[in-house]
Amino acid sequence: MLTNRYLYGVPEDSRAASQSTFLKSEDITENLILKVAMLNKIAEQRKQSMAQLALAWVLRNKQMTSVLIGASKVSQIDDCVGALQRLDFTVEELDAIDRILESH
Repeated sequence: MLTNRYLYGVPEDSRAASQSTFLKSEDITENLILKVAMLNKIAEQRKQSMAQLALAWVLRNKQMTSVLIGASKVSQIDDCVGALQRLDFTVEELDAIDRILESH
């Protein structure tokens, strides 16, 4: 979900459109899409992809030693590695992310 892939619906070739046990199309609600869209705007302002923002957000915790990604294509791996280019967050960015995550 934390990519820009589901911003405009459920792509036919996505996990949510398949028989995946990890993500079902009914899990992708309007509220969830709205939150992802708001997070995507922050990612764009940071010159990152949505996946890079999500990974950087998790890795900001110094106790975190690794992050698992669900890549199915080499391009997705390349994108995720790009998160390492920008791991810093401003206080304002973190506050905005927290507000989005806490909203209903």
